[in-house]
Amino acid sequence: MSVNYCTSVGEKTTYKAAVCFDYKKPLVIQEKKKPTRLSKGQVLVAIEAAGINFSDILMCKGLYQVKPPLPFTAGSEICGYVEDIGESVSNVQKGDKVIGILSNYGGFAEYGVFHKSTLFKLPEALSTVQGAGTIISYGTAMMALGRRAQLQKGETVLITAAAGATGLAAVDIASHVFGAKVIGLCGSEKKCHLIKERGVSHAIDYNTEDVRGRIKEITGGKGVNVVMDQVGGDIFLQCLKSVAEEGRILTVGYASGTIPNIPANLLLLKSCTVMGLFWGNYSQTNPSAFTQSILDVTRAINHGDIYPHVGATFSLSQINAGFSYVENRKSTGKVIITTMDGAKSML
Repeated sequence: MSVNYCTSVGEKTTYKAAVCFDYKKPLVIQEKKKPTRLSKGQVLVAIEAAGINFSDILMCKGLYQVKPPLPFTAGSEICGYVEDIGESVSNVQKGDKVIGILSNYGGFAEYGVFHKSTLFKLPEALSTVQGAGTIISYGTAMMALGRRAQLQKGETVLITAAAGATGLAAVDIASHVFGAKVIGLCGSEKKCHLIKERGVSHAIDYNTEDVRGRIKEITGGKGVNVVMDQVGGDIFLQCLKSVAEEGRILTVGYASGTIPNIPANLLLLKSCTVMGLFWGNYSQTNPSAFTQSILDVTRAINHGDIYPHVGATFSLSQINAGFSYVENRKSTGKVIITTMDGAKSML
């Protein structure tokens, strides 16, 4: 294996990381040794911000489909700058601002080692904080609506948890990339107001309104062409009953904690399609499609079509509070963790 000893690591020899030692306990901030050498194709990134995804929370509880061996540094989605590169790295250079995703986790830290294929130049229109909340939510929404659902201009799409990170990304992409009519489903008047500002034609508060009745009213009884659901449980079933003939419904997550049992007779009666998306798995099973979804997102950002929304930021030392904020459904858009050393460059 070709190894490159870092030449620009600076004076700092350790860095802070948020480590999961026990699925039942909060994350612990620990000092780790800073990497001093890189293998072929690797890049050392000084991480300035990292996005919280619901999968991160589930993983740290031992409830995600992927269970890293304990202890592990949580987090996978980051923004920072390239401090050093190994051999055969040409897509980024030292000093470049980048967004990236770690396949082996480790994003909630001040430093991370990435493979060159998982790093992309930070779009000029985005701040460091916005960049840290872009790849996973927007990559998921782009692949879900484009590759899987094949959403068409003028179609009506229903997005559940529309004020969340992936929900707002889907609203943004459906409205401004695909030119669809968007109905958003969320849980408060404040969130309904936000999603209307972001491109939703009709917002439904599932806590105070009859979901199926409102969808029937909005669509003139025809139902929606596409559903992108991240909630599962009863919400999924209500959405399935509200889909149009030959409609498509995507299941991309189960924020309710309940995986729905799908009544096959409804698929027959509506001639509709239910499909799933595990976006992260594409990095292994179909890397070209995975990368393309990210490139499509960065291209749309550079064209000014879409613009990520950050709802809140927490420092690395406050990571457990950040997790609670997301878990308690207080968040809108993406919640970002900023590293202590990188906080000054956030704006």
